[in-house]
Amino acid sequence: MKARPSLDQMVVLVPVAVALRIFGAPDLAIFLTSAAAIVPLAGVIGRATEELALHTGPRVGGLVNATFGNVTELIISVFLILDDRIEIVKASLTGSILGNLLLVLGLSLLVGGVKHERQTFNARSASVHATSLALAVTGLLMPALFAHGANGDTFAQREIVSGVVAGVLILMYVAALAFTLVTHEHLFRTPQEGEVPTWSRRRAVAVLLVTTGLVALMSEFLVSSLEPALDSLGLSELFVGLILIPVIGNAAEHSSAVMFALRNKVDVTLEIAIGSSTQIALFVAPVLVFISLAVGHPMDFVFATSEVAAVGLSALLMTLISLDGESNWLEGAQLIGAYAVMAVSFFFVEHL
Repeated sequence: MKARPSLDQMVVLVPVAVALRIFGAPDLAIFLTSAAAIVPLAGVIGRATEELALHTGPRVGGLVNATFGNVTELIISVFLILDDRIEIVKASLTGSILGNLLLVLGLSLLVGGVKHERQTFNARSASVHATSLALAVTGLLMPALFAHGANGDTFAQREIVSGVVAGVLILMYVAALAFTLVTHEHLFRTPQEGEVPTWSRRRAVAVLLVTTGLVALMSEFLVSSLEPALDSLGLSELFVGLILIPVIGNAAEHSSAVMFALRNKVDVTLEIAIGSSTQIALFVAPVLVFISLAVGHPMDFVFATSEVAAVGLSALLMTLISLDGESNWLEGAQLIGAYAVMAVSFFFVEHL
């Protein structure tokens, strides 16, 4: 408990990063300072989300955490679209899905499983997410098959297909929310431990809004300084988009998911990790398609074959692990292992 104040004091890195940006400091300094500043902000988001979950229940609390985490991803992607860096946007969306399904969930189950020999969660909820992810893989796969298999497909055809797919995915995401939170909410209730929130609902929401705004600002600094700071390492844009930007942009979700797993609240962990991936695939990515059209830098829904395959395999692994409604540290380690294999493969993809 004594370590918390010292961590909170790291929030002073936020104005430091702003000052470095204003006075034109080297990109590497801005990159490192912004990355460090996200750490305490992520802790604050986790605390606020936990308090809100005590008011609303674990499912809504996890949904709120995933949503606030993805707001950062959405803002970063909009900035990249405005700069016409469409391929990095698409790679970062894929990377976010992989990161949440494999790295975040894997680390959470590993750490939680070490502390608790056996952890349980609502298998129905995981099943709904698995089906939604299967739909997302379909939405990613079909436009890619159309683009690679059609003879002489035009820009207009790609955009029409992408627009229809994006619209359908958004409708299915809204339908899944209505199913789990309204019409069949009774099937997804989880036992409450009787904890009493120490923050009011209004305070928790206010802290989430302010802190998410600061995380988004720091993430924008990271994106703008990322390429110059990492040029000397010789990293490809694909690797940066798939691995680095998602890990940095979703830092808040990472820490929150692990924290809830340590406290044996795996249902909230699943809502953060798996729910975030579902939200990115069925809502954030489709919304970005329409935003890109509105700002004059159209983004289609045609992803690389390797990216579609990686998302499909990740969804399959998550489904297999969640079938029994139980988890342990080994399953977490297996997910992390799968993420490591994919990360190394994407790192060398341009050299094969």
